[in-house]
Amino acid sequence: MSSMNANPGPRLPPAGRRARTVKGRRAARPGAQFDGYLAPERPHADAYDEMFAPDGMVRGPYRALYGSIAALDAGDLTNRSQALDRAMVDQGITFSLSGQERPFPLDLVPRVIQATEWSRLERGVTQRVRALEAFLADVYGDRQILRDGVLPRRLITSCEHFHREAYGIKPPNGVRIHVSGVDLVRDEEGTFRVLEDNLRNPSGVSYVMENRRTMARVFPDLFARHRVRPVGDYASHLLRALRAAAAPNVADPMVVVLTPGVYNSAYFEHSLLARLMGVELVEGRDMFCRDNVVYLRTTEGERQVDVIYRRIDDEFLDPVHHRPDSVLGVAGILNAARAGNVVVANAVGNGVGDDKLVYTYVPEMVRYYLNEKPILPNVDTFRCWLPDEFDHVLQHADELVIKPVEGSGGYGIVFGPDASKKELDALRRKVRANRRGWIAQPVVQLSTVPSKVDDRLAPRHVDLRPFAVNDGKEIFVLPGGLTRVALPEGSLVVNSSQGGGSKDTWVLASRSSTSEQELDRPALGDVSVVDGVAAEQGPELSTSQQQQQQQQS
Repeated sequence: MSSMNANPGPRLPPAGRRARTVKGRRAARPGAQFDGYLAPERPHADAYDEMFAPDGMVRGPYRALYGSIAALDAGDLTNRSQALDRAMVDQGITFSLSGQERPFPLDLVPRVIQATEWSRLERGVTQRVRALEAFLADVYGDRQILRDGVLPRRLITSCEHFHREAYGIKPPNGVRIHVSGVDLVRDEEGTFRVLEDNLRNPSGVSYVMENRRTMARVFPDLFARHRVRPVGDYASHLLRALRAAAAPNVADPMVVVLTPGVYNSAYFEHSLLARLMGVELVEGRDMFCRDNVVYLRTTEGERQVDVIYRRIDDEFLDPVHHRPDSVLGVAGILNAARAGNVVVANAVGNGVGDDKLVYTYVPEMVRYYLNEKPILPNVDTFRCWLPDEFDHVLQHADELVIKPVEGSGGYGIVFGPDASKKELDALRRKVRANRRGWIAQPVVQLSTVPSKVDDRLAPRHVDLRPFAVNDGKEIFVLPGGLTRVALPEGSLVVNSSQGGGSKDTWVLASRSSTSEQELDRPALGDVSVVDGVAAEQGPELSTSQQQQQQQQS
């Protein structure tokens, strides 16, 4: 009897059911914008949907959100979506797609992650960062993992981003991965898996903060009904980690953010983080190195720089050791780091840890360095440099996603099921010519979340990039991270360069939690205080300007 009286929660109307029409227009029926959402003929119908179970039941974390959205009609959805776009343009958060300046797409339906699930993700990301920190210290030090045969030596020596110039450089507090972004996907069974690691210059955290600020302005009523953990304190954690990275004999370290300049696509993020931390935003020409010490030119004279949060790739950072034609970095900066007079964050050479082939060995690193079982599994991956797996990839190329090891931004990826015979034959030739340069994975039907398409809500595929900050004592994982969404129907490529957008990511606080909620904090557009330094939020420039130097994305 009790089970019959239990409230099972809201349910999606049966697939294919359409709204009643009045004089040719859709009636304002609650939930009408979800009509046909779970239609069996939709692309990738076997993907895990974050809001709805296969039988149409609304999953627990989304019930309150579903109720709020179902009460809106098509006009309300359009008006609020347009308000989000206007807010993005007003703040200068735009990007260039096919030569056109557009607001960075922020979908109006947030992604929701319940507290218990986030706790597991947080522990998994923390574990992974700890293992990769140990690996980088080892591979640029004693290389015990290679001597023990856990990883093949040629795996490291053949990696494009393994820099021998970084060998023997020991950061004062042992941290090389000050900021990391671990890309996660949820598979058809609902299991979160690691797609790749970003340990060099992971970008996108500015969108996490600005998405939240914009959503809070346009949907204040939604935040009032949910216990959403805040994301606005990221800059304070980052500044704390950067200051902790300085040499122990420096009482008040000078921290700067090094940017390639205003023409870099991520300049908005560089300027935002510098402003929120209350530190100088500098270019390479603003600094120089003398006697293995880095100085900043200021109107008051030279000032020694202790920590450089660089947003420049290794190859452009120091023309003495890498590209001699680079004007973006500082000549001699690597020698200063080796002498212990400056800390470069993230450390030079981290790219060996996020190489897509090295990625396949991270579970072994977790067991080797931490003596723990990996919390977050990798996506199953075939390594083309191993003969058996290479043969499997060639035979089943039409069933796999084949990726270049050095690729980024979604470029170079071949989806076997969608490729022509001519394209697959050309791909096989490339793989044969460079086995080290390719991996392959089964097609993972990324989970879907309702997204606004015209006047309705339709399933679109998403991934998740949580950001972790390591200060040497603890690893802080920002509650939420960047949810990227593939906006074209059926697309599994979430990169903005390929037409993707983003969603605000809500991590719900547990009922017993005493931590702050988003609207318990000062208004997101107000002045914030970071370690006692007032910093005005808000970007200055568009992110759409052409890249001067390739950034990891």
